[in-house]
Amino acid sequence: MAEKLLQVEGISRSFGDLQAVSDLTLQVRGGEIFGLMGPDGAGKTTLMRMVCGALLPDSGEINVNGVNMLRSPDKAREGLGYLSQRFSLYEDLTVLENLRFFAEVRGFDAKQWQPRTMEILEFVGLADFVNRRAGKLSGGMKQKLGLASALVHRPRLLLLDEPTGGVDPVTRQDFWQLLIRLVREENVGVLVSTPYMDEAVRCTYVGMMVNGELVLEGSPDQLLRNIKGQVLELHGSPLAEWRKLAAALPDVHDAQIFGNRLHLRVDAGKMRSVTRSLKQAGHQDDLHLYRIQAVDPILDDVFIDVLSKHLESSRLHANTGETHG
Repeated sequence: MAEKLLQVEGISRSFGDLQAVSDLTLQVRGGEIFGLMGPDGAGKTTLMRMVCGALLPDSGEINVNGVNMLRSPDKAREGLGYLSQRFSLYEDLTVLENLRFFAEVRGFDAKQWQPRTMEILEFVGLADFVNRRAGKLSGGMKQKLGLASALVHRPRLLLLDEPTGGVDPVTRQDFWQLLIRLVREENVGVLVSTPYMDEAVRCTYVGMMVNGELVLEGSPDQLLRNIKGQVLELHGSPLAEWRKLAAALPDVHDAQIFGNRLHLRVDAGKMRSVTRSLKQAGHQDDLHLYRIQAVDPILDDVFIDVLSKHLESSRLHANTGETHG
């Protein structure tokens, strides 16, 4: 079995009355990509900052490559590469000068950083742009330079906090191809947070965070098996009205809009009756039904299901507290 490059055991962190991360445990091995998903405010960035040593947990342990981050932070960071949401390049410096700066900050001399820099620039596709100022790079090229800066010291573990936020789909695709190749060829471990479900599917494991807790964890296939019942996909207009109508049916457990379609989660034995009811409703003048069919669930369905259950549980606890208060 591959070596554990990251072990997080029961870490918690609060800011005043806000519990940002609560008793969270996870691990990442070499050759694995662990994807963190969750809504804004779930605690993903706080977790990342604690793992890289920028923020101290209130409790728990963090080990990077077998080194305790709390007791030996400098040594632990030697094997760690970190790319934050707001990675700042020195725009007046060239591509090569930026990497030289990050290498020298890590204590590399010229004999060490020069060959590694050219190797990593070749890997990310920037070898032909070594003399271009960072400020003149496209968004995708800046993203690749950020990745290169995180890799220049050959880290075993890579932390990426929403690295593809705000870039176009083609650039995101290119970035993930680089990441998968990196994991395969250099056997690094990656902890990455992402808001994109299509990126989560590429991960070895996915963890879903809600209100500072890791509420579900497993491979994408394992998570998809958590969905109870089956999914009906409806194409129609207006979609908001179809959602309201479908959600009112007793056999529909959940109705969510994903882009130009509606996903309905129903019991397997109720597919025909729900489909029949919706087709009958489609005869109304103000509703248009283009297509309705059974489909395989996607991670969006899992995420919405988990989030809905967690929020419902929170509401029940809050109401119970009010009742007994």
